[in-house]
Order: sequence, then C-alpha cells, then structure tokens
Amino acid sequence: MLRSEVNAILAAAEALVARFGVALPPFARWTPDEFRARRAAAAAIVEARLGWDVTDYGQGDFARLGLVLFTLRNGRPADPGRGGGRCYAEKLLISRERQVAPMHTHRRKAEDIINRAGATLCVELFASGPDGGPDPRARGSVCTDGIERPFGPGEVLRLAPGESVTLLPGDWHAFWAEGGDVLAGEVSTVNDDLADNVFRDPVGRFAGIEEDAPPRRLLVADYDRRLA
Repeated sequence: MLRSEVNAILAAAEALVARFGVALPPFARWTPDEFRARRAAAAAIVEARLGWDVTDYGQGDFARLGLVLFTLRNGRPADPGRGGGRCYAEKLLISRERQVAPMHTHRRKAEDIINRAGATLCVELFASGPDGGPDPRARGSVCTDGIERPFGPGEVLRLAPGESVTLLPGDWHAFWAEGGDVLAGEVSTVNDDLADNVFRDPVGRFAGIEEDAPPRRLLVADYDRRLA
C-alpha cells in the first residue's frame, strides 16, 4: 500500500468513527512528531500495540480485502497463562461495504464481535476439521448475544447493529459489511497479532507500505521502526 493511501484511509476512518458518535482516546489523534515527543510516557501504548492498524493482508487490493482497526486496550500474551495482569483486549473495526476480512481463526484468542453501528455485518462460519482447518462438511455452533446458534459449513450469520457473536479458538470466520459500512467492536482475551492468527489462504496479517508521503498517523506496525 502507498502511505498516501493509508493516510486517506485513516482520515476517512476517523470521520466515520466521529459520525457514529464514538470518541477515541487522545493518542488516536497524535501526529508522528507528538508520538515521538511522548515516547517515554507512551511506553505502555507501544508495548501493548495499541492504536491504528490498516491492512490489505498483503494482497494490494484494500477495497476488496482489508480492514481498519484501532486497538483500545490489550494485555500481554503471557497474562492469561499466569492468571494475572490484563487478560483482555478491546478493538474497534471498520469494515467497508463488501470489503472482506479473510477466513481465519485464532490459536488462543476468544472474542466477541459486535456490530456497534452502521449496516449489516456478515460473518461466514466454518467449524474446524480433524486437521484443524475449516471443515466443508462439519456443523458447529456459536453464541449470538448469549443464545446458542447452530451453523452449517459456510453459513453466513448476519448481525444487525447491537447484535454480536462469540467466537472461540477453532471457529473459522470471515466477515464483511453489507448495505453500507459497519463500525464493529471486538472484546477478547489478549490479542497477539504477531503469532495468534491462522489464515486459510496464504495472506499476510500486515500490509507492506511504500513511503510516498509522510505518515499522518503512526500505525502499530510503524512503532518498532519509527519510535526506536
């Protein structure tokens, strides 16, 4: 992706979040210079990898395959195992109409995906087979707002604003917005995007960025290089 494209995507994302009446924390608006000036005070933000994330999953077609995320809070990967610290995470997800977040599952993370505002959030579901991959024949079940809901292989669950689905490790899922854009929420156990995502197809979790313009905001993937 071009950095200029990322800048435009983030400007549109900030406008969409504001349009839906959601306020982000102050560091969401920091420029790169402000982030660098506050690097020592922001050590916990950097360590937990809080902030903006724009991905095209390495495929170069953001409108078709992509997502904007903002991580609001997160613990350390070791926290759940030791039973202490912050064992939770929270994100906002911006899914544009017909823009797919590709089929994947998580090794350890359990998550609730909530349609917070906008159009319909579509979630395609598969149960895991004996090899751990999505099983084209097996049925499964998830909870939708606390109610068990069986699903068939490849069934699409449609969530209206206010509705949610609980996904456990091994629940394969892809999602996209239908009928307009969606502002979704994710509440989960600790998030580890470096090691916990398993994709069905050979895609990458993060975008490669060509620096054709200065960054408007730093992405989580920029922290190691630009804040060292």
